[in-house]
Amino acid sequence: MTPKTPETAHSADDDRAGWSAAWELLLPAASAPARSRGRSLAAALREAVRSGRLTSGTRLPSSRELAADLGVSRGLVTETYEQLTAEGYLRSGRGAGTWVGDAARAAVPAVRNLAPRDGHARVDFLPGVPDLSLFPRSAWSAAHRQVLAELPHHMLGYPDPRGLPRLRRVLADLLVRRRGAVADPERVIVCSGVAQAMTLLALALRARGHTAIGVEDPGSPEHATLLAAAGITPVGIPVDDEGADPAALRERGVRAVVTTPAHQFPSGIGYSAGRRAELLEWARSVDGLIVEDDYDGDFRYDRAPVGALQGLDPEHVAYTGSVSKSLAPGLRLGWLLVPDGLAAEVVERKRVMDLGNPALDQELLARFVERGDYDRQLRRCQRAYRERRDTLVAALAEHFPGVRVTGISAGLHVIARLRGRWGPQGAFLARAAAAGVAVRPLSDYTMPTAPADGVLEGTTGNKAPEGTAVDGVDLVLGYAHLSPARIADGVRLLAEAVQKAGKAQELDHARVQSTKR
Repeated sequence: MTPKTPETAHSADDDRAGWSAAWELLLPAASAPARSRGRSLAAALREAVRSGRLTSGTRLPSSRELAADLGVSRGLVTETYEQLTAEGYLRSGRGAGTWVGDAARAAVPAVRNLAPRDGHARVDFLPGVPDLSLFPRSAWSAAHRQVLAELPHHMLGYPDPRGLPRLRRVLADLLVRRRGAVADPERVIVCSGVAQAMTLLALALRARGHTAIGVEDPGSPEHATLLAAAGITPVGIPVDDEGADPAALRERGVRAVVTTPAHQFPSGIGYSAGRRAELLEWARSVDGLIVEDDYDGDFRYDRAPVGALQGLDPEHVAYTGSVSKSLAPGLRLGWLLVPDGLAAEVVERKRVMDLGNPALDQELLARFVERGDYDRQLRRCQRAYRERRDTLVAALAEHFPGVRVTGISAGLHVIARLRGRWGPQGAFLARAAAAGVAVRPLSDYTMPTAPADGVLEGTTGNKAPEGTAVDGVDLVLGYAHLSPARIADGVRLLAEAVQKAGKAQELDHARVQSTKR
C-alpha cells in the first residue's frame, strides 16, 4: 500500500472546497491591466494564503487549468506559481502538482475588547457609573440629523485644537449658569473626557519642572494613575471632614493638587467655605495650581448646588468636567477651563496629541445643549437617581440596623458604615462575593503606601492590617446604574450572607468560651 503523504491525504473534494473559497479573490486580478496582471495575481494568491482562505495542504489547479479558467496566459500563471514557491507560500514537486505550503500562518489577529467589563456579580454596587439606559437616544438622534444636514463642508476639516468656537461658547454659558465658573470661551478647551484634561495639565506642569502633585487620600485611583503615566509622582494629601488638608500640602512641598471640592470622592463631603479659602491662600502663596475635578457637579438632591472653586480664583484653579455621568462615558466629551498662564502650553499639547476632538461630535453636543435637551436630561437623571438613592438608604436601614449612611445629598454613590463584628474585612468581602454581590471598601480608595511616619492623620478609611477583625466595615456603594428592585435585592443578599456568617462566628466564639470554663 502506498503510504499517505500530505498530497494523497487530501481528497479531491477537499481540494475543490479549499480552492473555491479563494476563487473570487483572483477574478479582479485576472481583469487587471496586462502590465500589472502578474503582480495582481501574485498578490491575490499571497493574500488568500495569509488570510487562511487557502489552507496549508490545499492543491491548486494546474497552470494550464487556472490559465484557462481566468482567461490569462499559461506563462503568467507559471511565473506566479514559481514566484510564490520561492517565497514559501506554495510548494511543488515534479509530477506532484502545486500545493499551499505550511510556512505561512493565517494572519487573522484576535480582536480583543479591552473595555472595562462588569464582573459576574448578580448585583454590582460599582460607584461612579451612570444608567446608560437613560441616554436620550431620540433627542440625540434628532440633533444628529440636524447637524448632518446643516453643517458646512469646511467644518469637517481639522478643527481648532481648543474645540469648535460654537461649542466653547455654549460650554462657557453652561458652566457660568450651572456651576458659577468664570468661563470665557477663550479659556475653554474641549477634551476627550476628564482623563485627557488631567493628562494635558500633568504634561504642562511637568514641562514647568513639577515632579510631584498632591492627590486626595482617600481619593480617585484614576487621578494617581493618570498623573503617574504623565511622569508626575502622585502624593497623598489627607482629607478630613472639611476637605484636603492645606498643612499637608505645605509639608509635602508640592505646588499643585487635584481635588473634588463639590462632592469629594469617595467620602461625599463638600469642602467647607473655610477650607476652600485656605486652599486658595496656599495656591497663591506658592504660585501653585488647584485642579478641580467636578465629576458629578450637576447631581444635587437635598441641597443647593455648590459653586465651582474655580469661580473664586480662575488664575490658580483649573476646572474640568465631562458628560460621562450626565450622558454617557462612551461619548468621550469633556472640557477644561485653564488659567491664562497655562493655556498656550495646554493647547499645544492638545494639538500634538490628537489635532482636536471630532468636529461632528462637537457640533452635535453644542446643538444638544442649545436646544435645552441637556438640561432636560439632567432633570430626568436627577429624578431617577434620587429614587434609587432613597431605595438604597431605606434598604440599608432595614437590613443593617445602626448603619450610618453619608454623602447622600449629591452624586452617584454613598458611604455606608455597617456596624457589627464581621470578622476580617477580606472575609466580609468574600462572603458578599459568594452571595453574588460586589462591593468595595472605603480602604480601596486610600493611597497604597503611607509616609515613613506611619498612617496619615485625618485620613478616612485607612486600611486595617490584613486578617484583623474590624468593628464594622465602610463601603462605597454606587447606585445610579441599578434599578430600585436590584438595589433592594442586592442589599438583602448582602445582609443574608454576612449576618449568617456573623451568627456562625458568634456560635464558634461561644463554644470556645464554654470549653475554657
